Amino acid sequence: MGKSGLINFVLFSAVLVGCFLLFVSANEETLKEIAESEVEIEDAEINLLRKVVNFLWQGKSGYVHVWPEMKFGWEIIVGSLIGFFGAAFGSVGGVGGGGIFVPMLTLIIGFDSKSSTAISKCMIMGAAISTVYYNLKQRHPTLEMPVIDYDLALLFQPMLVLGISIGVSFNVIFADWMITVLLIILFIFTSTKAFLKGVDTWKKETIMKKEAAQRITNGNGNGGDYKALPAVPNKRETVPIMENVHWPQVTVLCAVWLAILGLEIAQKYTTTCSIGYWMTNLLQIPVAVGASGYEAYMLYTGKRKLTSRGDEENNWKVHQLVLYCLVGMCAGMVGGLLGLGGGFILGPLFLEIGIIPQVSSATATFAMMFSSSMSVIEYYLLKRFPVPYAAYFVAVATFAALVGQVLVRRLIAILGRASLIIFILSFTIFVSAISLGGVGISNMVYKIQHNEYMGFDSLCAYEA
Repeated sequence: MGKSGLINFVLFSAVLVGCFLLFVSANEETLKEIAESEVEIEDAEINLLRKVVNFLWQGKSGYVHVWPEMKFGWEIIVGSLIGFFGAAFGSVGGVGGGGIFVPMLTLIIGFDSKSSTAISKCMIMGAAISTVYYNLKQRHPTLEMPVIDYDLALLFQPMLVLGISIGVSFNVIFADWMITVLLIILFIFTSTKAFLKGVDTWKKETIMKKEAAQRITNGNGNGGDYKALPAVPNKRETVPIMENVHWPQVTVLCAVWLAILGLEIAQKYTTTCSIGYWMTNLLQIPVAVGASGYEAYMLYTGKRKLTSRGDEENNWKVHQLVLYCLVGMCAGMVGGLLGLGGGFILGPLFLEIGIIPQVSSATATFAMMFSSSMSVIEYYLLKRFPVPYAAYFVAVATFAALVGQVLVRRLIAILGRASLIIFILSFTIFVSAISLGGVGISNMVYKIQHNEYMGFDSLCAYEA
């Protein structure tokens, strides 16, 4: 190899080595940049996760109650009118009216949302007590039994009360926007189901009316002997209360209520989130499950029947009874969480399983009397509402519910349309969805604009 060839080889080798070094250098820079970018991505993901956790959970209670001073003014007048009509419609539909009470107490009277929920429960309790007192003397429209189905109430009410206890705790923990989303979804579904059931019942009533008119025209009957509709039977409509009450079932219901109430009061003397606190909570489960489970067993074996459906034979399945008990608990959880009556779920459910509107409304209200009174005591122990305001609105709701029962029963007797109860139920739920949903969305937008905390509150850090 000549000198020139050697120089060329050296130069070529130098260029090759230089290219290799340049490639390695560039590759190292690239790898370094990639590593740095991956670290940045990981840091960003960690920061995002930290922000989400901080948004949803700060380990403290962000709740501060707002209780306006009680004085006579336009707020009291307008609130009383809305509360009156809400209680009247709610008692007839068997839903309590909480979906109307809460927005009224929040927007007009000026309470914060959680205090409004508590006072709403007080109003539901007052309306339920007066409605139950009225219904205790009423008979089933077509069968020789009370209008309140006590076996149906015993199947659902213990689990409903258990759900209330869970729901009240969730009310402390859950953020308002979470409650709003749940409420809108649930209420739109149940109001739609109730409305469709009302339309179906209306059509059946129309057919019965035509059949009755045809029989009278053909001379095959007369208006006195043929019962065209369930709403106007030719039999005893009222009897003394002592004769109309099924005392064994009522005794069990009261015992369950007292047992869970005792556990709730005992819980007040424990430290929040201590062993004693959780024990008093967990002991409610065997009490409620035992009572509802016993009634479910009696229905399954045929020793008891839901006679309000007109069933002569036992056709209950295990999965049906378990599902109904779980639905009862869910209804209580929703009631305690949203400050509403469990009737928003029980009413449509009773209609779906074949209970006629009058019995559905009366039985749902009877169950709500126990569950709402339990909520009121729990909210009182949590110091969630001012007693003077609550006492006033309880009086309004109590009177309104009684008036609503009397007027609607007379209207049903005149028109022969028991489906009116279902339409009132559907209307009340729908109005509740619009009003509560609107208030919830408005509050959510306000908190977003002001960068307020919108996550979970800590049950253990809550101070009444």
